[in-house]
Amino acid sequence: MIDAALVPNTNLQPPAVIVQLLEKLAIPFQVCLEQADLPDNARLQAVLLEDAVGALLVLFPRDHMLDLSSLSELTGRQLVAVRPERMERMLAKHNLSLLPGLPPLTSSPCLYEERLLYPPALLVESGQPGVLLEIPVEAFRSLLSKASAARFGQPVSSIRPNLDRPDDDRAEITQAVRAFTARRIQQRLEETIEIPPLAKTAQRIIKLRVDPDATLDDITGVVETDPALAAQVVSWAASPYYAAPGKIRSVEDAIVRVLGFDLVINLALGLALGKTLSLPKDNPQHATPYWQQAIYTAAVIEGLTRAMPRAQRPETGLTYLAGLLHNFGYLVLAHVFPPHFSLICRHLEVNPHLPHSYVEQHLLGITREQIGAWLMRHWDMPEEISCALRFQQDPGFSGEHAVFPNLVCLAVSLLRNHGIGAGPQSEIDDEQFDALGLTREKAEEALNRVLSAEVALRELASQFHGSH
Repeated sequence: MIDAALVPNTNLQPPAVIVQLLEKLAIPFQVCLEQADLPDNARLQAVLLEDAVGALLVLFPRDHMLDLSSLSELTGRQLVAVRPERMERMLAKHNLSLLPGLPPLTSSPCLYEERLLYPPALLVESGQPGVLLEIPVEAFRSLLSKASAARFGQPVSSIRPNLDRPDDDRAEITQAVRAFTARRIQQRLEETIEIPPLAKTAQRIIKLRVDPDATLDDITGVVETDPALAAQVVSWAASPYYAAPGKIRSVEDAIVRVLGFDLVINLALGLALGKTLSLPKDNPQHATPYWQQAIYTAAVIEGLTRAMPRAQRPETGLTYLAGLLHNFGYLVLAHVFPPHFSLICRHLEVNPHLPHSYVEQHLLGITREQIGAWLMRHWDMPEEISCALRFQQDPGFSGEHAVFPNLVCLAVSLLRNHGIGAGPQSEIDDEQFDALGLTREKAEEALNRVLSAEVALRELASQFHGSH
């Protein structure tokens, strides 16, 4: 038996329709609670795919990535994840919140990864979040009598995203570009990747950031030369999120009365960079809109930074900028690899149990963190920002400027655990709070302040959409 927490008499019970189905089929099961240390090879991952032919239920172990290319070769079909609206309608019929991996529940044909049946028992979603069904593998095999077995999964252990070797980034990015252009590239990386030059406004703001003598007049002058940027800074300060008394009449007013020099210079830089690359037209289903996630993350980081002990606290404006730009590599991937970006989106949809870095590493040989951090260095952005982007997936990172990626990692995890942002939810270790001098309670307080201002933050995010 798998070492899982059995459910006492609580409200966390599997849905009645599932219990009735298993009892009718005489399938023995035990009910257990979701917990962090359950073995991934015994966790069943179910995904419903479709194409013009119809739907297909695909089952595989959670320690594998579903590779759509392998599936296409195997079936001769171009399958993608079922649209969220259709999935919600199907589940609602049975009063379920999640898709249980039980073939008799759907009328669709079923294909399963043969390595699914290796463990002695399987942990299957019950349809109720947090509640799993432990079913002996021999009993589960009887549910697969009409299903087909094949090998189409990629073991996660064979995919190794480069989380902590930044010295290899240049070579890996060059290799990825070379592989996808299918021709030898002799030029320098800067010529290989056709990234637009940094906007003049952003260049001027970067110079101001590192100028110890920069004044209020300097930043006001730069912002006012870009009418769209000036309008955004003023409306930002006037947002209900900041609850400023009276009307905000000018950029100077916005800086002096509400936002402050530090925040405005970093906010203006984030806005200017945001205009450099367009938002991709394709996105994974269920994805939080790009700028909405960026602004939520920046706002949570702002709160976490303020909650840190004064002696450990980094520059608030710079941590805010790290939050605003943390996912910039996503835009760069869409810009550099447009034909393959849709492929990444489709794989993210069918592998919600995996962090995006595994999908990107498998398909491209690099991750958005590597290419985003490289671009920040290429644009001469502060080293703290490239470090924040590069190491945000490594919760234990302790190198130079570690506080920046540590804050991004914590903020993204907190938001993800509340359904904002993509990727699997997970328990946050005490060490992540300790490294920043924070308690779990203080961090949750910062998060809750942001979540309570959701309407105001969405309004701010909508301003970015209008700038493209």
